[in-house]
Amino acid sequence: MPEISWELFHHQVAACALCPLHQGVRNKVPGQGDVGAPLMLIGEGPGQVEDEEGLAFVGPAGQLLTRMLAAISLPRDRVYICNIVKCRPPNNRVPTEEEAAACRIHLRMQTALIRPQVIVLLGSTAAKNILGPEIRITRDRGRWFERKGVLFLPTYHPSALLRDPARKREAWEDMQRLRDKLTELNLYPDIYGGTP
Repeated sequence: MPEISWELFHHQVAACALCPLHQGVRNKVPGQGDVGAPLMLIGEGPGQVEDEEGLAFVGPAGQLLTRMLAAISLPRDRVYICNIVKCRPPNNRVPTEEEAAACRIHLRMQTALIRPQVIVLLGSTAAKNILGPEIRITRDRGRWFERKGVLFLPTYHPSALLRDPARKREAWEDMQRLRDKLTELNLYPDIYGGTP
């Protein structure tokens, strides 16, 4: 097996035809951000704007996510952001289990390259695919989970907050939990390259 690298990862995503999603996309959306970040955020899949631009979380939900990160003094460019699937599902539907499973090879390589200490799971699809099908986002959001030494925090997907603004208060509580954990682990200097 070849040694993993970002070059191999990007080649692998560009060439991927493991599921039918690749057939109708304008751009694959591998993810972007600080590849040395201790914090990784994983969402569901690209939407229309992401498909057009080839970048994760740049549409309305992405703009809300940027504001959520800024509210706890996290510069977006100092974290890494990606999705469970790298191709937009038709009409922004939820990826199927088969599509998510086919794309897992890419997510595993990303995670192995970044080696994050904390991962925020944005929405039910990300939480179920990473932590298990028994996860319920309304019940389990805001709870810390640990797997293989990595801490996971499920929270609402920003698009869910755009549809239901009443949930923003709970999401804000989750962001405060994230801030407190990053402070406790002394990760803010790693994110800022100094102090916030």
